[in-house]
Amino acid sequence: MAAFIDWFNAAAPTGKRPLRALAEKALAQGAGQPSLTALSLLIQQRHKAYYSQLEAANKGLKVDDWLDWFSALVRAAQAHTLSWLEFLMKKTRLLDRLRGKLNTRQEKTLLRLFREGPEGFHGGLSASNYVALTGTSAATAGRDLLQLVALGALRRTDRLIGQYSLIW
Repeated sequence: MAAFIDWFNAAAPTGKRPLRALAEKALAQGAGQPSLTALSLLIQQRHKAYYSQLEAANKGLKVDDWLDWFSALVRAAQAHTLSWLEFLMKKTRLLDRLRGKLNTRQEKTLLRLFREGPEGFHGGLSASNYVALTGTSAATAGRDLLQLVALGALRRTDRLIGQYSLIW
């Protein structure tokens, strides 16, 4: 027990070896292998609910509600992680397939789209977005976008306003 307390204190945010994700560490250790979940991220995003649930569980002897809430959080973290892994694999495959076929503007635009992660580029990509992003002319933007469609990187999602999205 003394060793655990030493480790726990050292892992505190102000300790010698800070560790944010104690729950992730405990889950990984219990599974006997490293964990690839975004549990600490989701706890951080839902910190008010997390502390509220902890406080409620701490006030009584019944922890069923806490366990239900926390297990749902763990499942959400796993789903989040799987979504990111799938996104990263698709991104890698697409960039590998397009290697050597893109100009600098096209590459910059695709990397900007990828920065948004699995949720995608909000508002869609348009020729005017492309112009603003790359500093090119509208005519060049049109040609670049058409080439990205021909290469199978983008698809046109709205012909009237000329919006594009990634092809997966």
